[in-house]
Amino acid sequence: MEIKKVTDKAFRKYGAVIEGMDLSELLAWAKTTPAPDDVVYEPSIPEAEALPICEDLSRQVYGEMPIQIGYCNGKNHKNDTLEYHRGEELDVAVTDLIVVLGSRKDMDSLLSFDLANAEAFFVPAGTAIMLYSDTLHYAPCSAGDGVFQCVIVLPRGTNYPSEKENIRKTAEDELLCMKNKWVLTHPDSGEPFYPGLKGEIIYV
Repeated sequence: MEIKKVTDKAFRKYGAVIEGMDLSELLAWAKTTPAPDDVVYEPSIPEAEALPICEDLSRQVYGEMPIQIGYCNGKNHKNDTLEYHRGEELDVAVTDLIVVLGSRKDMDSLLSFDLANAEAFFVPAGTAIMLYSDTLHYAPCSAGDGVFQCVIVLPRGTNYPSEKENIRKTAEDELLCMKNKWVLTHPDSGEPFYPGLKGEIIYV
């Protein structure tokens, strides 16, 4: 799979590079987070949310809406699952990493996406990217043989267990598995999500 740069024009379909913010404290904190061989995700870390940058991100990126700051770290070279949220996601690359992205506009239906329409982008360490709410994404991939580390900023409450039973009144409800988290997976992934991804599993 061709790996493009987030500075390429093709990335504008999925998001934007955020510039002009001092992320040094956030990056310094993120470098202390666990980086195992398995992929781990923590949606909200109070230590990170106590940093001054949290207020800046809430105001400048999310228009004063409440946010959460967590991380996704690990070793990964495969993408067989994609998700989307209502609201933008901000990813801050602590290490070099690769993101595999798709667009809801390219879905065959509300419940189906062909992985042949996904694109991969290299994100250099220290770069912050905002993923639009209609961008399909999942855990980043390692840019080399080692682990990746990535700060994940989202509207507060995202990716937490649902408090109400999903009674599935609409087709899209098949994808809703947690708060503000709609997921499609490949039938061969082994993941317990709706098998709405077609084509070959992506390896980078």
